[in-house]
Amino acid sequence: MARLKFDSTEPSHLVGLALLVGGIVFSAYQLATGADIYFTTLLKSLALGSVYALIALGFVLIFKATEVVNFSQGALAMIGALFISFMVADENLPIIGFFWEIPNPIYQLGGPEWIRWGLSVIVALGFAALLGLVIERVTIRPMIGQPLFSVAVITLGLEISLRVLANDAVKISFRSVDAPWGNGGFNIGAGFVNWSYFAAMITAAVAFVAVFFFYRSRMGISMRAVARDQEAAMAQGINIGRVFAIAWGAGAVLAALGGLFATQQPIKQTGAIDQDTSLIAFRALPAVILGGLDSVQGALIGGLMVGTAEIYAGQYLSGYTSVLGSGYPLIVPYVVMIIGLLVKPYGLFGTPEIRRV
Repeated sequence: MARLKFDSTEPSHLVGLALLVGGIVFSAYQLATGADIYFTTLLKSLALGSVYALIALGFVLIFKATEVVNFSQGALAMIGALFISFMVADENLPIIGFFWEIPNPIYQLGGPEWIRWGLSVIVALGFAALLGLVIERVTIRPMIGQPLFSVAVITLGLEISLRVLANDAVKISFRSVDAPWGNGGFNIGAGFVNWSYFAAMITAAVAFVAVFFFYRSRMGISMRAVARDQEAAMAQGINIGRVFAIAWGAGAVLAALGGLFATQQPIKQTGAIDQDTSLIAFRALPAVILGGLDSVQGALIGGLMVGTAEIYAGQYLSGYTSVLGSGYPLIVPYVVMIIGLLVKPYGLFGTPEIRRV
């Protein structure tokens, strides 16, 4: 694990320290003058950071296994969310439902609505994992040993192709994911907190705990060995193809979860998939770069840092839109990423030796 080490002779470290002190002073002032708004903004920022962290974790898993940035993560997020919509809104099985409407058997069962929704989402995530496996087997596995730039371009082609197909499904009308929490929530003073905030945070927490234990399993150790040196891993008898397949399957599942929460507060109010859903991956990209492309903990910290900066800037600088422009919150993650890279060029937790696409 890479460690941050403060060096008073480094100007960039002094800039980081100044930002930290400024953040503490700002938080103390806001708590004294408007604690309710501060806390609701904090919960909102943690929710957005959790969504970014989910997407970032998918990037990291695939990069650690294949050494390639998966530019198709946004399209996978949108298609995964569409799978969920097919299962819970149309109550049909995804993909097959394009040709024959086969009812979702889970909705034929009794029981509470939220349980049927949850089980249907799990099945939809299974379809997302299957899609990731197919993509890996057909387009990535044959490129083992080939230039990494070519593999990266293949993922870029996948992004464009899959996104066009997904956009056709929402071109006429948006597709709901029928989230059981809807737009409900509760008030803290003058602030409002959506239930979706907690759903995003809990999902991200479960995902990171699962990855934490996975990396301590036999397959997880194999994946870390492949990330360190593929040729040495092959010499030790590790099945590289299986590692690739698991990384792509898990990456597609994480992308689908990110796509689901990209339709919810605090990102969207509609609760439905539209043509912007796939852009969530590009919004999360600063979190991936800031945390370090090959770092799981970096994905979490980077996601939370970027989400917090974006939401707090949107809340407390909203009175300056005449100067900053109405879309300034979307620029904030990239500003944070640039500052972070000035301090740590390989990301806060990235491995300095990496020199890949």
